[in-house]
Amino acid sequence: MTAPVLQFLGAAGTVTGSKFVLEHDGHRVLVDCGLFQGYKQLRLRNRQPLTVAPDTLAAVLLTHAHLDHSGFVPVLVKQGFTGRVHATAATIALANHLLPDAGFVQERDAEFANRHGHSRHHPARPLYTRAEAEGCLGRFDPVPFDHDLEPAPGFCARWTRAGHILGAASIRVEVGGRKIVFSGDLGNRSSPTMMPPAPIPEADFVVVESTYGNRARNDADPEVALADVINRTARRGGTVIIPAFAVGRTQLLLHHLHRLIDTGTVPALPVFLDSPLAINATEVFAEHPDDHRLTPAQLEGALGLPCYVREVQDSMRLDDDPMPKIIIAGSGMATGGRVLHHLKVYAPHPQHSIVFAGYQAGGTRGAHLVAGAEQIKIHGQYWPVRAEVQNLDMLSAHADRDEILDWLGGLSRPPKQVFVVHGEADAADAMRLAIDERFGWPACVPEHNEIRRLE
Repeated sequence: MTAPVLQFLGAAGTVTGSKFVLEHDGHRVLVDCGLFQGYKQLRLRNRQPLTVAPDTLAAVLLTHAHLDHSGFVPVLVKQGFTGRVHATAATIALANHLLPDAGFVQERDAEFANRHGHSRHHPARPLYTRAEAEGCLGRFDPVPFDHDLEPAPGFCARWTRAGHILGAASIRVEVGGRKIVFSGDLGNRSSPTMMPPAPIPEADFVVVESTYGNRARNDADPEVALADVINRTARRGGTVIIPAFAVGRTQLLLHHLHRLIDTGTVPALPVFLDSPLAINATEVFAEHPDDHRLTPAQLEGALGLPCYVREVQDSMRLDDDPMPKIIIAGSGMATGGRVLHHLKVYAPHPQHSIVFAGYQAGGTRGAHLVAGAEQIKIHGQYWPVRAEVQNLDMLSAHADRDEILDWLGGLSRPPKQVFVVHGEADAADAMRLAIDERFGWPACVPEHNEIRRLE
């Protein structure tokens, strides 16, 4: 029997762009189909041809809905992919909002750049449009957790809970007599909202994420940390701006804020959820009670807390109102969305605070701000940063180094090889070394477009 072949088309040596091709006996499936984000040289890969022709792929298997794992699907379809996209029901429900929103943001950013002349491309064009994203959604097919699916002849795939966000999964693929496990993004097992990652019984090969592969989680109480910055800001008469991921982090923040305000730990500042995407994702959260830990009462309290801001005009009015408040707006790394307009207004003034809630990929505005940047570039112009900036990384939805190692330790036997992906270079290499030191297993960090035969 010939051995399957694994090719790394993304998330190799970097933390975004997850794409892994499995090939056997002339059939190919793509596990994850993500966008590259962060540094410009990485984002440029989104416009480069794949080394594998999209029309040769039988299927796409998605671990979860975040754009660095699903956001390339519309491009793949534009380039000739005609197969099916398989994912859990909650992942599909989220993708129904995330992908069209990504297309809309790209269209809007391109139009803004063309109107104001701050793009080197003439004209600037979106990677895909909202209509193109909506057009690919009919290709999605739901798959239950812990059920087998044949996405292509000779392939058997099974989704198990990964605990990262709603619907997130690890995927085990059996093909050519080999069992290959793709971790996807593993969740924080102490999360009050998401269920912990399920153990994996066995694997011949493991493709494991390493976002936090070089660090242990800050074990401080997130509500204490959040309360501290809110109370400091309120005493200054300022506003708290929270750039937050629409899926997962927003719902977690609303849960914590409701508890803090309900107990009087922080003043009852008005809370605004200024993100149509986050609003839609929050509704999906309510529609999938079996996929999270919140009780009906907790969910009702969290979802009933904020004022939902849907219209652009209402978002703009938030910046005209000097009253202290809390604004949660996308995106979580300040790469786009309405939060950019709020940052232009609030970042230059020391009474305000900018609070990030988790991992900031290299090259993003969020990473620059957390690193102490004194100015940031938004819409072609530099803006001073005098507001207090905090990153409450204990709110991250990612497993830390020890949690990843514990998940790997659930294997009943040593794998033949572990491939460490989805991490910045230092995090991935630290995870490779940690795997070697704890288990003595062969582990490596593959390179972009590297091909491995799974002997």
